[in-house]
Amino acid sequence: MNFKHCLIGLGIAFQAHAVIADPPKRLRYDLDQHKFVEDTAKKAPENWFNKDFATDKIRGVSTEKAYQTLLKGKKSTTIVVAVIDSGIDIEHEDLKSKIWKNEKEIAGNGKDDDNNGYIDDIHGWDFLGGKDGKDVTQDSYEVTRELARLRKKYENADESKLSEVEKKEYQYFLKVKQTYTEKSAEMKQYYPQYQMIYPMFKEAMKVAKKELQKEEITKEDIAKLKDTNPEVSQAKQLLGNLFSNPGFTEKAFDADYEYLRSAVEFGYNEDFNPRSIIGDDYNNLTEKGYGNSEVRGPDAQHGTHVAGIIGADRNNNKGVKGVADNVRIMVLRAVPDGDERDKDIANAIIYAADNGAKIINMSFGKSFSPQKSRVDEAVKYAEKKGVLLIHAAGNDAENIDEKDNFPTKKLLDGSTAKNWIEVGASSWGGNDNFVGSFSNYGKTTVDIFAPGVDIYNSVPDSKYENLSGTSMAAPVVSGVAALVLSYYPKLTAEQLKDILLKSAVKYGQEKVNMPGEGNKTVAFGELSVTGGIVNVVEALNMAAKVAK
Repeated sequence: MNFKHCLIGLGIAFQAHAVIADPPKRLRYDLDQHKFVEDTAKKAPENWFNKDFATDKIRGVSTEKAYQTLLKGKKSTTIVVAVIDSGIDIEHEDLKSKIWKNEKEIAGNGKDDDNNGYIDDIHGWDFLGGKDGKDVTQDSYEVTRELARLRKKYENADESKLSEVEKKEYQYFLKVKQTYTEKSAEMKQYYPQYQMIYPMFKEAMKVAKKELQKEEITKEDIAKLKDTNPEVSQAKQLLGNLFSNPGFTEKAFDADYEYLRSAVEFGYNEDFNPRSIIGDDYNNLTEKGYGNSEVRGPDAQHGTHVAGIIGADRNNNKGVKGVADNVRIMVLRAVPDGDERDKDIANAIIYAADNGAKIINMSFGKSFSPQKSRVDEAVKYAEKKGVLLIHAAGNDAENIDEKDNFPTKKLLDGSTAKNWIEVGASSWGGNDNFVGSFSNYGKTTVDIFAPGVDIYNSVPDSKYENLSGTSMAAPVVSGVAALVLSYYPKLTAEQLKDILLKSAVKYGQEKVNMPGEGNKTVAFGELSVTGGIVNVVEALNMAAKVAK
């Protein structure tokens, strides 16, 4: 098939998969979400999330102002923050001095020296690893796993013959099946088109790079290509059409293709189950000790970025600056490419609480949680241990007062976790770009907002990138929490939560962009409990009063 025919097919797929409804005027590719989203500005100001509105006219969290004024000459206590994520590059130049070390464990001796149930857990634990050193990289989505589990029992069931308990589960099965069908259909429809065009795109890029003698090709570069031969002419035509899409880059298209491939081949594949790599008894939810001690894993981009936001070294004159200056990051790998499993999340929370973490960052989420009761037990356990949990609200531009986004502070017994903060993502632009266009929200479910758009921070191999998502907003709050606690270490988890929420800078009456709704506006106060954005200076001032 020639380039022209491929472009027609790609144009349909590209628009349907990549652009949200009511497309905005300007788009950019979001690596955290694997899709194009509304661009809040052409370029984010450097270190914007740490800046101050009064001083810099940027709606950051006033970190730099706090260090320059309130904290000068003051001593702090080291705070351990557990990051439950995809893994972390613990050798990153901006993180290696900030990684937690289990002083009670002797590295590499093959023994559980501290008797905590985990052998050689020097920097944390990988709940997705096998004893032979192999790792789970991809996993299916929870909706897929639930469909596979229930399909055999209910696919051809006669509801009239089911017991009351079975009828309830049958209705749940129908919900799972509908969700799976809707979610997977789009992926399975567009992936073949990407499969067709992607090799041609890569070949065209190879031709362009050779012709231009450049490794990174831009839209402007494509225009400079001269039609020296048919091969170059075809490459110019293909690339010209692709690069005409706002925000298009080779890296963006690579990520988009990989997202679709992973979703179809693994995420929505009912027959895919990598759990044998780990070798645990999956049905034993209280089992501990499975996994291994290698905490980076095969893809640590997301976790490394999250860790850098919380505590990248502020004094090494390299890279970036995290929010908290006196922090140690405990690495807990439990989030694959796909949906995390409730058993792993529960065990990671318990591990963190047992091994000295005071704050747990959880930048992940999913729509179904079949073992939620076990996660709830872990949340309650962390509450008793005085640990504050901070969770990303999700990136579907949905009202999670109405839509599920697990794990959640709402427990099955009807209570609400007192040690939980749910975080939405704010931006640094004007009111038309006040909220991340992708961010979930909820008047009663989302507690607070924090910077989460175009956050430049650490990624593996001592590199740095811009990423966006509530995944980035949650660690901003975790960093603020750790910073406040390090200077006021006697605060309880509930006091710390109360301080962060009450001291948030309130913008409740501001008319701002409605996530996912194009040009529609909404009062910011309708999107969260506080109608505010977390702020270091205000939190420290309030903490000083509470501490007295």
